[in-house]
Amino acid sequence: MSVFNRDEADVARGAPALIALPELGAGKSRDTDARLEEAAGLAEAIGIDVREKRAFKIRSPRPKTLFGQGQVDAIAEAMRQSEAELLIVDGTVTPIQQKNLEDATKAKVIDRTGLILEIFGERAATAEGRLQVELAHLDYQQGRLVRSWTHLERQRGGFGFLGGPGETQIEADRRLIRDRMAKLRRELEAVTRTRSLHRSRRQKAPWPVIALVGYTNAGKSTLFNRLTRSEVFAENLLFATLDPTMREIALPGLPKAILSDTVGFISDLPTQLVAAFRATLEEVLAADIIVHVRDISHPDSDAQREDVERVLKELGLLGGLDSDDADEGEGRTGMIEAWNKIDLLGSEEAASIRAEAERRENVVVLSALSGEGVDDLLACAAAHLRKDARLQEVTLGAGDGEAIAWLHQHGEVLHQESEGLETRLLVRIAPAEWERFQSRR
Repeated sequence: MSVFNRDEADVARGAPALIALPELGAGKSRDTDARLEEAAGLAEAIGIDVREKRAFKIRSPRPKTLFGQGQVDAIAEAMRQSEAELLIVDGTVTPIQQKNLEDATKAKVIDRTGLILEIFGERAATAEGRLQVELAHLDYQQGRLVRSWTHLERQRGGFGFLGGPGETQIEADRRLIRDRMAKLRRELEAVTRTRSLHRSRRQKAPWPVIALVGYTNAGKSTLFNRLTRSEVFAENLLFATLDPTMREIALPGLPKAILSDTVGFISDLPTQLVAAFRATLEEVLAADIIVHVRDISHPDSDAQREDVERVLKELGLLGGLDSDDADEGEGRTGMIEAWNKIDLLGSEEAASIRAEAERRENVVVLSALSGEGVDDLLACAAAHLRKDARLQEVTLGAGDGEAIAWLHQHGEVLHQESEGLETRLLVRIAPAEWERFQSRR
């Protein structure tokens, strides 16, 4: 799947490109160099040859070209000098702006949304992932049909007994896109129902669910591999993971837990993908704990955290978190922050980060690559699952050895005695584990 026309896809693959970053207005907290590097990382993730990166300050976007005329001329000249065949605008570009920029630069133009969709289209591996990407791609493309296809202006004749001027090719294509999108939504609804059934079965299973979330390239998959001893694709690439992966792990005092690796977030995530990937991200909703993996070495680490939490809130997957709580790292029901890549910092900066983490609750400093701090994360997760443990009195049949063993594994049995055909137990157990035990009976 490609956001380019069929004859453009080959040009895009490995094409020399220039990145133009429009810096709109004031108050943007992100580091300009970091934003340019992120855009280059997105492009390089699908093999585009980035020749040059430039930022342009824009007081107010121009309706026709986004950039000012002088900036457009500078972009065109830079592309000629670098022999770039593709202009990547690290922002949102309207269809009209896209067409006018193509005319001015004599090159293909793609915006941030199109670039991210291109990556997702290449990386999605499961049937569900491909459905979601195609839906997002069609949603993006339906407003851009006029861009390069002059044949779409032709009209078709009427048919049947209706006659009349008929419909233009572009109207027919849009109708086909709408029909295809409706079919994809129905298929995704079926997938969502199936996933919900799987979640229901897991909730009845005798182990909790832990979901890894975080900004793209924060190290989630590396941490997942470290914890599960598996070989999920984990490279220094943006969006290395697109489809959810689940494995069993062991926690201190708990025999099993399910760990889920999810898609990475990114600033200005295309709205089409937020909606299309809702079913995938709903895995987080089933989690007992959310582990937010952060690249603490990144200059925009705090801004990345805000981006992740904003999307989780938009999806209804993170409630009860206001801005004041976010600043102090408190009030996060079921959330642990894993400050990853501590090994990339100098000794003084690393010491400062560790001191800051010690002042907060539910924060663990680690290196998924070296393994430093990973045991601390497991201990923190186990303590979190048990922190609201309550006393429960249970009476079971003396022959119900499986249930008795389950309680010993998932709770703290303070007292146990058998009398006749019954066994009475006094257990300290977390509410979530108690619910799982009740569902087994």
